[in-house]
Amino acid sequence: MEDPSFFDRMISHLRATCMHYTGYPKDLGPSQVIHFTSEREFVNLLHEGFPVVVAFTIRGNYTRHLDKVLEESAAEFYPNVKFMRVECPKYPGFCITRQKKEYPFVEIFHSPTHAANQGRVADPNITKYNVKVLPFNYDVSAYGFREFFKRHGIRASDPK
Repeated sequence: MEDPSFFDRMISHLRATCMHYTGYPKDLGPSQVIHFTSEREFVNLLHEGFPVVVAFTIRGNYTRHLDKVLEESAAEFYPNVKFMRVECPKYPGFCITRQKKEYPFVEIFHSPTHAANQGRVADPNITKYNVKVLPFNYDVSAYGFREFFKRHGIRASDPK
């Protein structure tokens, strides 16, 4: 039997030693990423009071990488931060309102506060709230989300 070539030995060594650093398949359990279906569902999610990370995507190689990152991050920050994925070709109206031209991109909707009705009430069924939208411009990884949350004072985990 032939000895394995240098290349084969190098690849097997890398596979054996690097799996802990690259996030080699982890068991994340059931997906915690919410798939966008309607603006009403999105508004209900904002009313829960948790920060919502929204990934606006189209099909492509980078989107597959982003999906893996979202899955890992959603598992890490569940239940304090909600992660949502919007497929922009299916819901162009919602994506166009963000006024971005490059896809995929990530935005974080944070700190909803219910405003008290001031002055004359036009319709008692209308709830007013404020949401701060932060463009995500950090490293697209669970570490990048953690650093972003720290920097902006978003509580992403339970205090221990």
